[in-house]
Amino acid sequence: MPHAAGNMDWDKLRVFHAVAEAGSFTHAGETLNLSQSAVSRQISALEESLKVSLFHRHARGLILTEQGELLYETVHEVFGKLATVEAKLGESKERPEGPLTITTTLAFGSLWLTPRIRRFMERYPDIDVTIALNDTELDLAMRQADVALRFVPPKQPDLIQRHLLSMPYHVFAAPEYLKKYGMPKHVRDLDDHKIIIYGEEFKPPVQEMNWLLTADTADGRPRKPILKLNNIYGMFRAVESGLGIAALPEYFSSESSNLVKILPEEHGPDVNIYFVYAEELRHSKRVTVFRDFLIKEISTINGHR
Repeated sequence: MPHAAGNMDWDKLRVFHAVAEAGSFTHAGETLNLSQSAVSRQISALEESLKVSLFHRHARGLILTEQGELLYETVHEVFGKLATVEAKLGESKERPEGPLTITTTLAFGSLWLTPRIRRFMERYPDIDVTIALNDTELDLAMRQADVALRFVPPKQPDLIQRHLLSMPYHVFAAPEYLKKYGMPKHVRDLDDHKIIIYGEEFKPPVQEMNWLLTADTADGRPRKPILKLNNIYGMFRAVESGLGIAALPEYFSSESSNLVKILPEEHGPDVNIYFVYAEELRHSKRVTVFRDFLIKEISTINGHR
């Protein structure tokens, strides 16, 4: 047995992992900067030493055998862990450094986070920041991103979450719109206004988000929206352009000079923001300094402390 283990050296395993990911010797060779024949030789040597075949060779490419699957699962996990360890080892004690991928929604990322990230990067020049804006959640456990700013608490058990802020939805319009259609004084006045909503068919991120359609209607029938979108950032741009009125989270008011808060006593459901990261990054300096930066920045939304 020791003989087989001895032949499972890192180089062969790295080649095996690349081939399994790419599904062909040629593509794996391109990623590894090796010739197709060198890749093929390494795999044959690995199969020989383990006395099993790892791939079915098809005309369409390579498919893992059952033993190949087994080896791939372990190797994939080990390489993932090694990448994490490498990142941890790379963090010098004095200055946090290395890659940090942050994911959040398109609206919050574009409007709130991106304009502020410069301050963070100036303070920590050795942290290599990537921002991935995505309204569908990236898998933190699989390291698609290091940290996330989310509006729904994570369901995965191995993620650490910290609640950063609750903020309400408010009603907004652009000055241009109000000049043309007048300022609604009461919710009932919305019967005569153009309302922009997050279409229910797109599954709004927050329940009761479209409360403007039904709030205090004269005959109990919901108002008809002028436009439906599947993204809050899109709703914001439509309001900014003077098209109509929409309910948006509080943070939008500080990010645009072209929004007027109307019916200020009216507010819809609360939005919660969570800072989320994988358990294994608990001691990462990059994650800690970014968390502290966020807490400080987020305390300025609507004067929250």
